[in-house]
Amino acid sequence: MTDPQIAILMLVLFIGIVLLGFPIAFTLIAMGLGFGYYAYAQVDQLEHLFNNRIFDLFVQNTFSVMSNDVLVAVPLFLFMGYVVERANIVDRLFFSMQLATRHIPGSMAVAALATCAIFATATGIVGAVVTLMGLLALPAMLKAGYDKKLASGVICAGGTLGILIPPSIMLIVYAAIAQVSPVRLYAAALFPGLMLAGMYMLYVILRAYLNPSLAPKPVEEHVPPFRTIVWQLVTSFVPLFVLIMGVLGSILAGIATPAEAAGVGSFGGLVLAGMYRSLSWERLKEAVYLTARTSAMVCWLFIGSWTFASVFSYLGGHGLIEEWVVGMALGTVGFLIIAQLIIFFLGWPLEWSEIIIIFVPIFLPMLSTFGVDPLFFGVLVALNLQTSFLTPPMAMSAYYLKGVAPKHVQLIEIFKGIMPYLAIVIFAMVLMYMFPQIILWLPEYLFG
Repeated sequence: MTDPQIAILMLVLFIGIVLLGFPIAFTLIAMGLGFGYYAYAQVDQLEHLFNNRIFDLFVQNTFSVMSNDVLVAVPLFLFMGYVVERANIVDRLFFSMQLATRHIPGSMAVAALATCAIFATATGIVGAVVTLMGLLALPAMLKAGYDKKLASGVICAGGTLGILIPPSIMLIVYAAIAQVSPVRLYAAALFPGLMLAGMYMLYVILRAYLNPSLAPKPVEEHVPPFRTIVWQLVTSFVPLFVLIMGVLGSILAGIATPAEAAGVGSFGGLVLAGMYRSLSWERLKEAVYLTARTSAMVCWLFIGSWTFASVFSYLGGHGLIEEWVVGMALGTVGFLIIAQLIIFFLGWPLEWSEIIIIFVPIFLPMLSTFGVDPLFFGVLVALNLQTSFLTPPMAMSAYYLKGVAPKHVQLIEIFKGIMPYLAIVIFAMVLMYMFPQIILWLPEYLFG
């Protein structure tokens, strides 16, 4: 076998082993070291068993991840999200948003989407948002007489918004992989994220307006006085909104780097938890533990994927794939569609972190060939990964919700409720293809 053929075998074996359930990070490391031992073999290999450059490469990659300034923001944003999640802020936020939107058709669903968008922005963790909102908002909507499919779809779709809306951890990881400015990437993703959330809300309002039985209006006798509603908003929505806007605004204004802003956001999360009297030693310890565990997972994924990608490229795998894609004479739009389809199907068995760290780098060297802006490609990938969370039969957001939903809510009903939002995401991607300035205008306006 030639070296490029061995590289393709390496990739196929990796996908097969992951599908069997082996840990992805350590599978990457093992395969990178194993195939790298062959790739970097020297003449005197038998005399000096450990005299192989793959071990030097592995150590260098480990040091590179540890010293990467961009990745410093990841544990800080994670810590901010975990602290906010455990501060009992979300239940107050949902209740106040529900009261404020009570005159809008489908008010509880709109409030759930708004809460999901804000909370997902603060955490960036899809499973946490869907699970918490499934415990909080889904029973409330079902009790109010909402259609089970409508209520389930709202929570599943809203929970994935944190992938796209800054300050998103996924965008930080993509910026490190693609070596683009995370500040510009945040600016590029802001409008698409807000637009997608707005399209979700518009769909719910139209659906509830055309068919009021799907989302009954709240009983006016249960609505508190106007002064109470204003106070609920001031004490729940405003503090969290100020925290998020302070973090995001300082990044986009160039006042702070993402890591610095994330540090301030973490401190702000602690202050919010203290204000709501929910900052205990046990909750703080749990947030630190979860942050360390998730950060370690991301870092080991980086080390493994960079080692794997280095060996894959050294054996000629990247060149072979690039030759195949270029030889198809697809054009820019054709290349983007092929790349997005591959990422879409990979999203069924894999999480976004594995796709961004392992497979997106395969396409990055081809962007200049097809004249694609890395910022544009990154936002499309973020949109695409939402479809992975929403597409049956492997829609992970549906399984997150099913795990906490009442027993009478069937998985097939959740799948049916997701489908309209999946169509909205695809429609949004089509709009991005037709009007790229939706993505590119803000970073060009802010940074030239």
